[in-house]
Amino acid sequence: MTKVTIYTDGACSGNPGPGGWAAILIYGDSKKEISGGNKKTTNNIMELTAILEGLKALKFECDVEVYSDSAYSVNAFNQGWIYNWIKKGWRIADGSPVKNKEIWQEIYELTKKHNVKFIKVKGHSDNEFNNRCDELARKEIEKL
Repeated sequence: MTKVTIYTDGACSGNPGPGGWAAILIYGDSKKEISGGNKKTTNNIMELTAILEGLKALKFECDVEVYSDSAYSVNAFNQGWIYNWIKKGWRIADGSPVKNKEIWQEIYELTKKHNVKFIKVKGHSDNEFNNRCDELARKEIEKL
């Protein structure tokens, strides 16, 4: 199976406020940068959107490593939160609805199509691709 690495980041100016997201897809020697924004959103929505759009950009079934500095996004899969939400009808432990359910559902569906591994990276550190995603996401906010 084809191996693809996706770096993602989301940013928000105010929370809620104008936000941007970015993803870098790496396959062999090829790199593709994608990004977008929203006038009124939240940081978590932008983090999730970056992951979603990165996965949606894949043309066929892949082995994927998704790198994100969002503990919220990574832990949902790596600590099994999402599977519990699904079992409980998209509700969290206290019974309230999962926030951003529609985005989570889309990401979950794509994880069934691809073999996805989520990896947490330290934000605003020395990771060149995470830093580039942050730069692209912030440029999207400036455009708004």
